Formats: sequence, C-alpha cells, structure tokens
Amino acid sequence: MLTGKVTITTDAGERVEAVAPVVVSASRATDIPAFYAEWFFRRLERGYCVWVNPFSGRPVYVSFGRCRVVVFWTKNPVPVLPYLHRLDERGIRYYFQFTLNDYEAEGFEPCVPPLAERVGAFRRLAAMVGPGRVVWRFDPLVVAPGLSPRDLLGKVWRVGNRLEGCTERLVFSFADVAAYRKVQANLVDYAGVFSKATVASAEPSAAQQLELADGLARLRDAWAARGWRLSLATCAEGIDLSAYGIGHSRCIDGELMERLFGDDPELVFYLRTGRLPVRDMFGNLPELPAARADMKDRGQRRACGCMASKDIGMYDTCGHLCAYCYANAGRERVLRNMAAHRPGCESIVSVAGGGNR
Repeated sequence: MLTGKVTITTDAGERVEAVAPVVVSASRATDIPAFYAEWFFRRLERGYCVWVNPFSGRPVYVSFGRCRVVVFWTKNPVPVLPYLHRLDERGIRYYFQFTLNDYEAEGFEPCVPPLAERVGAFRRLAAMVGPGRVVWRFDPLVVAPGLSPRDLLGKVWRVGNRLEGCTERLVFSFADVAAYRKVQANLVDYAGVFSKATVASAEPSAAQQLELADGLARLRDAWAARGWRLSLATCAEGIDLSAYGIGHSRCIDGELMERLFGDDPELVFYLRTGRLPVRDMFGNLPELPAARADMKDRGQRRACGCMASKDIGMYDTCGHLCAYCYANAGRERVLRNMAAHRPGCESIVSVAGGGNR
C-alpha cells in the first residue's frame, strides 16, 4: 500500500476517489516553496489537491489524509518558512532538498535570488529545522566555455565554506543534456554560450566526471579536517564513484526519514514495509521487520534510488527559468501558467489554464 485510495469531497461537493500517499514530494516538477507556498498550505488545510497528469491532462485527486512526510525541493525556501509550523501542528514531518548553486556569472539561473540571499536562507532554514533536514544540492554540474571542472570545484568550495555546519549531505549530478530535448533547447535559447552544435558539451565527459568526483572528495576531506563531516552522493547517476567515498543518493530517502523521524513508530513501520500498521486489540503495533521491503519508485529513471511517493507539482510552472531545466518547455508557457495560478484552486494550474503539456 505505497499509495492507498480514499474517497473525498471536492470543493464542488463531488465525491471522488483520491490517492492517499504517505510521502508527498513537493516537488521535482516545480519549486512549490518558492512560488506556491500559499497554495500548498491552503490545499493542506482543505485536505486534498489535484495533480494534472502531464501526458494525458487527466486530473488526479491527491488526499493528504495519510500524509506523514513531505519532501520539499527548492532554490528559495523563504516564502514557505512562515507556514512550516502548520505541518508541525499536524504531526507531518518534512525535510528539504535545497539546490544552492553558483551560476551567477554564467546566467544559468536568471530568476533565483542573489547568491548571498540564498546562502542566508539556507542558514536560516538549517537553524529552524536542523542541518540533517536540509540537504545541499549543487545540481547539476554544467561545463561551459570558461567554466571548467576546476572552476566548478572552486564554486562548490566557496559556497560550502559559507554553509559549514548547516547541512550533513551534499548531492550533485552531472548535467544530462543528451537525454532531454528541452534541456538542449533551453541551454541554447537562454544560456547564451551554446549553439545547437555545441550544446552537448555542457554535459561533463567521463574524464571530467572523474575529475569532479576527485575534487569534491578532496573538498569533503578538507572540510572534515576542520570538523565538518559532509557526506557526498550523486543523484540519479549510474557511475560508480565509491572509490572516492561517494555514494548514490535517494532524494526521497526512507533510511534518512527513519533516522530523522524514528520517534514515529507507525511511520517507521511504513518505511520498512510499505504499509501503515494496524494495531491489535490492545493497541500494540505489529513486530517491526528487520529487512526493508523494495519500495523503489518505478516511475523514475533506472539510476534513481528514490522510494515511492506522490509528486504534486506540475511541469512548466517554475519561475526560476533555469537554462538547464528539464521541467520547463519554454519561458512563454511558464509565464502563462504562472499568470493563470490562483492560490485557492485545487491544482497549481488548472487544465484550462494550460498546465498540461
């Protein structure tokens, strides 16, 4: 029962079937904390939201009735910070995947706040919720004319020095250009340093990947010598970097949740088994199995290690307009969808508003 089903009453008074996930992802497809915080917490209060399938345009109702964990993905958490106490009050746990890159000089992230503000937001968030609940992502690693692996490592070093002690994990990936036509188009259209003939060079070569892995391991060791222990992991990368002490990350990570939220025995049971426990007549929980069930999210890429969850974001709605983005098909579509957003609606953008693609 990775995602059960329940019957809910919609805003229009209809009785409909809804999926009822235990873990909600908010979101791989867009930055909900930065742009849709009010909408998310209105829908949490209402008890459900609508996710629109990006391929069929079909609305899917998502109930928050069984939600125990929310995983936030963001480049700017500031708008969501005043609302987090509402999750605490409901007993819903949460942690953040915080992408904090430094591509200011390259212009790859044209609409994110200035780097100093993002560093300050990271530190503020870590002080609020704890370093273990804020995962630092320098993601993706993009090479370009004037931006070599050595230059990238310098950026990571300088950002990391300002985050020391504020996180326990650094996750990275290598720009995946060949597999995504939208990424190719966005890099050509918006990055200003690539043409159709050269855009594939944004993806680090095998030799460059090893150079980056070696350099990141050296940075980690330098920080460790100062007392900051930071683990390194890749995101959805098949390459084996274990020789550098670099593992494979699981962004929706059951083991991390169990470590962070182990005081919730029902959640721990779910994370081990894939189902919420049923207490016996005396109120006792079933025995906790030692082995974990296979809870891999089959809807993600083969190299992705995430456990199953329900993502509630929508493509073509992220206002950061990053040049390497796989979730936006074009600036005009994004701006149109954001203009159509209403915080009181069931979905981030209604089907009529053009949110489907």
